[in-house]
Amino acid sequence: MKTDIQEELGHAQQYARRIKELYGVVPGSLDFKASRNISSRRRSRPTSSRIIKGVIEAETGAIEHYNKIIEFTDSVDPVTNDMVIAILRDEEGHRRLFEGFLREYEIEGLA
Repeated sequence: MKTDIQEELGHAQQYARRIKELYGVVPGSLDFKASRNISSRRRSRPTSSRIIKGVIEAETGAIEHYNKIIEFTDSVDPVTNDMVIAILRDEEGHRRLFEGFLREYEIEGLA
């Protein structure tokens, strides 16, 4: 069974291979503008609940990113579209898993 880190790296490698196959440009993606949302963080030692919330935030960002790619590749690049839909399914599963962890922490009063 792959770890989450191995799976995330696999997604990135799969996506990079597809971009290379397309000579560096995913059809329909030229109008896509990537952005990073960096919120200020306290410099104190992270708690488990803060780490879980960070993972949820990262997964949410990935989901938003993949949804944009799906939108941009729809009808112009079905291979990339199908691949990213499969990756999106995994990302949504990861987020649900960590949302479950956070609920458990909240129930136990640890969040």
